[in-house]
Amino acid sequence: MLIKSTGIMDENFSLGIKELDAYIGRIKKGSNILLMGHPMGGKEIILHNIMYHGAAINNNAVISVTTRQSANNIIEWFKESNLILPMSRIGIVDCVTKTLGSDTIENGSIKIASSPGDLTSIGVRISEFSEEFYMKKNIKNHQLHINSLSTILMYSNTQIVFRFLHVFTRRIKETGAIGIYDIDSGMHDEQTIATLKQLCDGLIEVKYENDRNFIRIVGFSALPSPWFEYEIEKERIKIVK
Repeated sequence: MLIKSTGIMDENFSLGIKELDAYIGRIKKGSNILLMGHPMGGKEIILHNIMYHGAAINNNAVISVTTRQSANNIIEWFKESNLILPMSRIGIVDCVTKTLGSDTIENGSIKIASSPGDLTSIGVRISEFSEEFYMKKNIKNHQLHINSLSTILMYSNTQIVFRFLHVFTRRIKETGAIGIYDIDSGMHDEQTIATLKQLCDGLIEVKYENDRNFIRIVGFSALPSPWFEYEIEKERIKIVK
């Protein structure tokens, strides 16, 4: 399980996207965020950049649940992008490898779940990583990323996913961690989106319009930010001035 905070964590979180961080200040501990937008808007790269910033710059432990690509592919992406991940602070729950019949071996940074639909297996592996980081490695600041809820919703109905996510969003709040949950816009009805939004404190919204990418942040007791145009330059997110 995610371990209860002892009050050691003094700093709030940042995303590593300067313009968004400047608009809202640092994100309050215990926040849950929905990352929503078109699949072609670069959300996965945004999440990878937040993962790198959290682990490599802010010394957070980052637990990443991946339902779209294998753990090995994610690690290889960081290597090819010249972003050196501190693997001692990375935990990847791979929900893809078994469904593809691949032979990825579990290690200190990779745990295998049977499929994106096996929420019990996913939950157990998240909890195992959390305990290892907190109890064994004494890393107090955690992030949980799930990429993506849209894939999980292909295997389970909205209410089952809501109950699963409710467990972890509550633990995020109790432990002073941060949770980021990716979902594709246009793939789900309004009721599904509204149901899952109830569990989150804020929204990072991405849109793709006229061959241009835009991002903004909504919530956190602030007015929505402006839409910032961004580019993906050498696998980094760059706001266009």
